[in-house]
Amino acid sequence: MYIEKVKKNMNLPETVRILDTTLRDGEQTPGVALTVDEKIRIAKKLDQLGVNTIEAGFPAASEGEKEASREILSLGLDAQVCGLARTLKVDLDAAIDCDVDYIHTFIGTSPLHREFKLKMSKEEILSKSVDAIEYIKDHGIIAEFSAEDATRTEFDYLSKIYKSVEEAGADYINVPDTVGVLVPTAMNWLIGELKKDINIPISVHCHDDFGLAVANSLAAVEAGASQVHATVNGLGERAGNASLEEVAMSLITRYDIQLDMRTSQLVNLSEFVSRITGIKMPPNKAIVGENAFAHEAGIHVHGVLEKAETYEPITPEMVGHTRRIVLGKHTGANALRSKLDEYGIEMTEDQFCTVYDQIKNLGDKGKKVTDADLKAIAVTILGRAKKQIVKMEGFAVMTGENVMPTATVKLRIHDEVKTAAKAGVGPVDAAINAIQSLISETAYIELKEYHIEAITGGTNALAEVFVIMSDQDGNNATGRSTREDVVMASVEAVLDAINKILMVI
Repeated sequence: MYIEKVKKNMNLPETVRILDTTLRDGEQTPGVALTVDEKIRIAKKLDQLGVNTIEAGFPAASEGEKEASREILSLGLDAQVCGLARTLKVDLDAAIDCDVDYIHTFIGTSPLHREFKLKMSKEEILSKSVDAIEYIKDHGIIAEFSAEDATRTEFDYLSKIYKSVEEAGADYINVPDTVGVLVPTAMNWLIGELKKDINIPISVHCHDDFGLAVANSLAAVEAGASQVHATVNGLGERAGNASLEEVAMSLITRYDIQLDMRTSQLVNLSEFVSRITGIKMPPNKAIVGENAFAHEAGIHVHGVLEKAETYEPITPEMVGHTRRIVLGKHTGANALRSKLDEYGIEMTEDQFCTVYDQIKNLGDKGKKVTDADLKAIAVTILGRAKKQIVKMEGFAVMTGENVMPTATVKLRIHDEVKTAAKAGVGPVDAAINAIQSLISETAYIELKEYHIEAITGGTNALAEVFVIMSDQDGNNATGRSTREDVVMASVEAVLDAINKILMVI
């Protein structure tokens, strides 16, 4: 609504091209090194997604980089294949030898780069920039020029160098915010001023040192930039680059700029790149994170279940995601009912309340309740004996190094409270021995089978215990319990089975 009010003041381009630099700048992420095969696999997925240009690497850097560029070119992708090169002839020749469609050449222009890195004058840098563009165009290749550290370069000089490379035949100029120092209003101003004198498309390459790479990229588009450099998951040097998925979805849904992109593949691509690079995404990562479409708070879940748009700006399917209703201490009754309905689990109101209370209790203990946990808890509640002839009144266990495991159990049996303490080979065995000793006066019931399973990983996983108990007449009954405490789960499962047997005696 409010975006529409300010759009009329923007100089939005009709279309925006995406140059993906995951295979080049993304690979410069500390700790990331891609093989040729891995680059090929990522390139195929980028092409399937629909990016316009793939920066395949830096051919002059190594033979592996050259091989990767050649192999990617041989795939016959729809996307253009770009090679990075300094304004040095040796770099340009390395890229040209790979037969790339597109060369992105660069040289530092800021005072810092001129004085400390290049030790060159403004005139020398300008001359090298023009020569590089002319050399690329003499070979019939698309040329993009970057003034490295543009956002710390004096504007008059920056404008002069961009106009000079445009006159030399450059197809694109690129404005790199090399160390991510701009804020969106400054980026908007800079692109707007450059647009007054530059007639070829303007591209931007933003870094995320202050968390502003996406915002600066969008500010540039608002001022008329028609190409954005981005990486999958925002990979890149230091804090990374503008995130491809965030830029793309913002352009499409916030600015109504249509991209040639199959956005439903974004999550798959993100997860694929994360696995290959070993760089895991935080769960709250926008668009593609595990929690991007996850809801726990009762108010939010209720709204989403009634109409998804109340708490979701886009549909999860649009990016290949799925909506998740997360269970925990913030869970509301509507969320729990929705989950139970999803799994076809029908319950009485009392059973539902029991499950609800257990979910809340686990959440208060900091436990993340998974769908597997919920199903196990629900099955346990549904399978409980209808009548509690034997009830737990108290329980304690003692175990440790050089200590005989001992359990003390207090049960109410037919309204009579009894207590027993027994030892065992372990705390579970001791607890079951104590229960059997108390029940023996009522009926002879023994344990036939005992199974335990951790539902989810981790030391705080819920334990699901399943038992089969039998009496002297051959009556068998199953018992089940799901708890974070293995011993308590075992005790509850045994008592559940005992109650079922006593009901038929």
